[in-house]
Amino acid sequence: MILKLCPYYRWLGSLCILLIALSNNAVADVVKPALIEISTHTQGHVDIEIRASIEALLTGINARYKNTKEAPNGDQYDQLRKLKSEDLSEKFNQFKAGFLKNLILKNEKNYAIKLKIKSIKIPEAGYTKVPRISLITLTAQLNRETESLQWYYPLKFGDNAVRLRQVNKVEGKWHWSEWQWLRKDQFSTPFSLSEIFTQRPLYKVISEYIVIGFEHIIPLGLDHILFILGIFLLNTQLKPLVQQITLFTLAHTITLGLSINGIISLPTNIVEPLIALSIAYVGIENIMMSQLNKIRLLVVFLFGLIHGMGFASALSDFNMPENTFITTLISFNVGVELGQLIVIALAYFSVALWFKNKYWYRSFIVIPSSLLISFVGLYWAMERLDLF
Repeated sequence: MILKLCPYYRWLGSLCILLIALSNNAVADVVKPALIEISTHTQGHVDIEIRASIEALLTGINARYKNTKEAPNGDQYDQLRKLKSEDLSEKFNQFKAGFLKNLILKNEKNYAIKLKIKSIKIPEAGYTKVPRISLITLTAQLNRETESLQWYYPLKFGDNAVRLRQVNKVEGKWHWSEWQWLRKDQFSTPFSLSEIFTQRPLYKVISEYIVIGFEHIIPLGLDHILFILGIFLLNTQLKPLVQQITLFTLAHTITLGLSINGIISLPTNIVEPLIALSIAYVGIENIMMSQLNKIRLLVVFLFGLIHGMGFASALSDFNMPENTFITTLISFNVGVELGQLIVIALAYFSVALWFKNKYWYRSFIVIPSSLLISFVGLYWAMERLDLF
């Protein structure tokens, strides 16, 4: 009997090692795109606010690394995150000249406008499990005859999202353009300064936010993937799965919308551990229960509310204008839903389709996998609570 179980234990041990490796990826930082806001003033100057991780800039960690721990200088990045704001500012002072040299703001005549740093605001380290976002403000003189501007932020600094506004302080009016998300080493498309900005075609807005939502699940959302797999393991029948996924989607859509509008808010150091604990709970419940019941549906809905506040971090920084809010919210959730469905489909066709009717399916697949999911969820929760 022991010999027969040996292959099973080897498989379980291998899977455990794999999930521990994945857990290290999931608790690592993912460097967010820098957010760039360019304000042109009728008085004849331009201000540029850059919200970015100075720690990532100093260490050269950008979008190439989905996991900052994989970067050659990941340890240096972690050390910088712990520094007091004034100490980090001193280190950035040595980097300022090179930083400015790589940024370009040019007009329609391809003339580069000379930029200088106006101020740098670095928050205290705080909760070190999420990147610290600093505010770098640039300024420059701007000819009132300028008709358009283009922005360049090098890929070696990371992805960036940029928008522009025209400000008339005398009349108390301003107008924001839409965001441009630059994911390649490229200039933005020209921002017009001589007319009201035209909106992008609806299909471009929809497709962009579907991609953002999808990528928030695959490949970036390991914690959400494990939660979905936990839902899947208890019952592989289509109807119960659809019910649970629908409730989960409905719940996270509610809190995502409320969070973006600032109606509800929970600190990241509360939301992230709760998400991890929800993963652990679902795994434990799979072991304790053999069939789906109404309590499980309520649990999925409640945890969906929590996950929605986690999703909000992917969109809240963009300060979406009201006229695109519904479109972007729906598009983002469509992307999330597509990612969830792909996770379910892969799990079903790779495991459940072949083995769900086997007498050993629960003993050898459901219970061991749920144990591992719970283990990883608890590991993440302790890590996010700084317990080790």
